[in-house]
Amino acid sequence: MRFADRLSQVETSAIRELFKLLGQPGIISLAGGFPDAALFDVEGIRAASERALSTDPAAALQYGATEGYQPLREQLAALMAGKGVQGLAPEQLIVTTGSQQALDLIGKTLISPGDKVIVEGPTFLATIQCFRLYGAQLITAPIDADGVDVQRLEALIAEHRPKFVYLVPSFGNPSGALLSLERRRRVLELALRTQTPIVEDDPYGDLYFGAAPPPSLLALSAEVAGSRDWLLHCGSLSKVLSPGLRIGWLVAPPELLAKAVMCKQFSDAHTSTFAQATAAQYLQGGRLAAALARVRVVYAERAQALGAALRSELGAAIDFVQPQGGLFIWARLTGAGGACADGQALAQRAVQQGVAFVPGRPFYACDPDLATLRLSFATVDAERIREGVARLARALKAGWEAGRK
Repeated sequence: MRFADRLSQVETSAIRELFKLLGQPGIISLAGGFPDAALFDVEGIRAASERALSTDPAAALQYGATEGYQPLREQLAALMAGKGVQGLAPEQLIVTTGSQQALDLIGKTLISPGDKVIVEGPTFLATIQCFRLYGAQLITAPIDADGVDVQRLEALIAEHRPKFVYLVPSFGNPSGALLSLERRRRVLELALRTQTPIVEDDPYGDLYFGAAPPPSLLALSAEVAGSRDWLLHCGSLSKVLSPGLRIGWLVAPPELLAKAVMCKQFSDAHTSTFAQATAAQYLQGGRLAAALARVRVVYAERAQALGAALRSELGAAIDFVQPQGGLFIWARLTGAGGACADGQALAQRAVQQGVAFVPGRPFYACDPDLATLRLSFATVDAERIREGVARLARALKAGWEAGRK
């Protein structure tokens, strides 16, 4: 069978392949990027689904508009207004089947084979795969704990004239980085000055542990006149409510939004109306704030437990910035004392010791730092986190001893 040429540009997710190993008994997984199912507001979602069926069952169970279920679009616009986004009408967003579909629609509508796209290094693995599927040439902008290096980003834009720039400003997957307020303003000014579209992906912004992060680029765009014309925003309920609902949304300039709706018609016609009606009822019911407050406390405790265990068990052999939110710690093996500095090699030894994580290589579009790794604290309680890191330390020691022989 002859497959499409574009499939030669992508490969199976390294993370999905790793999950095949996690069925082994006794494995402690620090690998997955899932929210903890034990924290889902099951009662609230059940009640919302019952209200959706009792209030307007025909609308909840019938085909719907490609743009999205209107009551949900209204609730999402109100949700964004509560986060400081000014003047966003429901008609200025479309509902997507998770934010992943929003990224796919951006790829379909903007990328022609050979187009250059700037992404962070590291960045969300599925974004790399998605944009490459449409033939993009990916350029990497470096990041640190304060997010993308805007000075370097400006130089890359001037050099490559990309079709657009993709950023995850708040607690990104995998980096956990938080783009500072000053850098956010500079990004908007840069987009306006160079007329370069910026894609803001924001699935983790509500999962903060202390103070809330700076306003989103979409919210800040009111301070930089004209910048919203160059801004696309992807939102999601997957990490804050439930990934099973598959509810995301895309905010974009009208012309692009119209093209995205057309492409969505070709793929799924519309996002599940029942899921949308359920989400609309849930948001209208006002339970999200309390649910988020509970989730933040749990994730903050687990993040602290993971950071403390890494410092205690691995010491100078590992370097990381304690995250202020999200689901991940992004770390780098230093090789101190002759310890292993290869994330892939350590990952293999770690599974043998009964713990799993994701090596950093797949999260780079180019020039990967092979010493990096991603650790997730989302689904493991503090006691198992400490045991998992102890196993990781044993794997590191085993690698060091093997290297001496």
